[in-house]
Amino acid sequence: MSDKFIDLYDCYIHSAEPRRVFLEKLVKAAGGVAAAAAILPWLEGTGAEAAIIAPGDKRLVTGTETYQGATGEMTAYVARPRNARGRLPAIVIIHANRGINDHFRDIARRLAVEGYLAIAPDMISPVGGTPKDRDKAREMLRSINRNEISMNLIATAEFAAKHGRSNGKVGCIGFCWGGGKVNDLAVNYSKLKAAVAYYGSQPKKGIEKINAALLLHYAGNDKRINRGVDAYVKALKAAGKAFTIHKYPGTRHAFNEDTRAGRYNKKAATLSWKRTLAHFNKQLR
Repeated sequence: MSDKFIDLYDCYIHSAEPRRVFLEKLVKAAGGVAAAAAILPWLEGTGAEAAIIAPGDKRLVTGTETYQGATGEMTAYVARPRNARGRLPAIVIIHANRGINDHFRDIARRLAVEGYLAIAPDMISPVGGTPKDRDKAREMLRSINRNEISMNLIATAEFAAKHGRSNGKVGCIGFCWGGGKVNDLAVNYSKLKAAVAYYGSQPKKGIEKINAALLLHYAGNDKRINRGVDAYVKALKAAGKAFTIHKYPGTRHAFNEDTRAGRYNKKAATLSWKRTLAHFNKQLR
């Protein structure tokens, strides 16, 4: 039964389906308004979950920075170790399709405590920035031209490379929508050294241009995303690209997102994060 609810939510969150329509479907599937109201926070998360690395952690310096994107001013949440000596390798964190939120800021802090300059851009910046309303954020992101998104990601990678605290080495990590954009950035930004895509859609062309070493994490039960995996792997092999792929049996899309109990899988999240850190340490140190 839980899979049924998650499938309903996935159909909604990855499409232009209005929230009203999704809620009507959820009420019907749950057997009533009260049951649906109880299930909804389990699917979406409440936003009140504790961060793994607290926003005020004294080991870090954090804040919002602005930079010039390809289509206007961009903002990013930036975190770095407070007592770092010298310049650091930089990692760009690309959020999911509802914009930058506390979970992705926490991802940035997790990377910062590992000794990286972590830069988490708000990809909705060109149209006003991520709003509190998650559905509105989804609509705003969908309104931005794909080419503009690609150009702004390249500008973000350049910002990371040239940042005053950066040593010029740039990696990238993304989740869901952001996982797909990691793959796109690897195609379009030849200077990217390391890329980690969590359950991200796959590029259909330009794979021969990839220079970054790829680490690809996929959920075991994710039909929408996984239908393109075999073709991507085949193309990467044919092009002689450096990549590692892992599938995590029994998991759903967004298994790493610890703010959403309906799909979080602690075992897979822990293992994939260990592999992610090892990948970045190998490619960026």
